[in-house]
Order: sequence, then C-alpha cells, then structure tokens
Amino acid sequence: MDKKETVKYFYEVVVTNHLLEEVGRYVSEDCVIKNGEELIHIGTEGMRDHLIAVKNTYPDYSMKIIRQYCEGDYVISEFIMEGTHKGEWLGINPTGKRLTFTGVDIDKVLDGKIVEHGGAVNTFETLFEAGMIGAI
Repeated sequence: MDKKETVKYFYEVVVTNHLLEEVGRYVSEDCVIKNGEELIHIGTEGMRDHLIAVKNTYPDYSMKIIRQYCEGDYVISEFIMEGTHKGEWLGINPTGKRLTFTGVDIDKVLDGKIVEHGGAVNTFETLFEAGMIGAI
C-alpha cells in the first residue's frame, strides 16, 4: 500500500471496525500527536486508548475519507465521522443523537506506519447544531 492507501485503510477499516489488534500494523510505537508545535508521544497503546474512548462514546461510529492529498511523508485526509452519542463525553451526558463530524487529519507515514498524527474536527459546529451546547 502507498501512504494514502495506508492511512485510508487505517481509518476506514481498522478504526471503523475497532480492530485494536491491528493498530500496531499501522501506527508506530514512536507515534506522536502534533498539537500546534508541541509533539506528545502516544505510541500504539495511546492510539488504542484513544480509539477505545471514542468507541465508548460513539459505539457505532464510522469514518469515511472523502479526499486525500500526499506530499512527501505527509498525508492530509478530509473525513466524515458518524456515530450515535451513547457515552458521556466532555461532560455531556449521552443523548442518543446520531451525529456527523467533519474534519481533517494530517498524518506522517514512514516505513508504512503513522509516526505523527494531528488535525482538527468540527466539533463545535456539530454539537451546536444538535442542540447539545449553546452559543458563547
């Protein structure tokens, strides 16, 4: 698989189907989260923990990559994530609402594995439209 295919498969198959045993095949033990200019080590265990937390909140969630760009080692993926809000998240009790989030992930891929992950999700817009939060 090339870099775009690796990232797409990771999100659409491994993440969507909650294949935690597969995470190590696509995410490096050295993986970091990029938050602005800060790099935070999470490795494969941190990625698994993140996926477990998301699945606890949205047990039926799925991700679909709708567009990708690749330059050098970086893959930029525009995605749609959908799921039913069935777990507490950010102090918001489960609503049972089916939510759709859009976002962009930026992943650095070396030797077939994600070594750096960052991006943004349009969380505010989705929660506001669903009436789960009010305007500031």
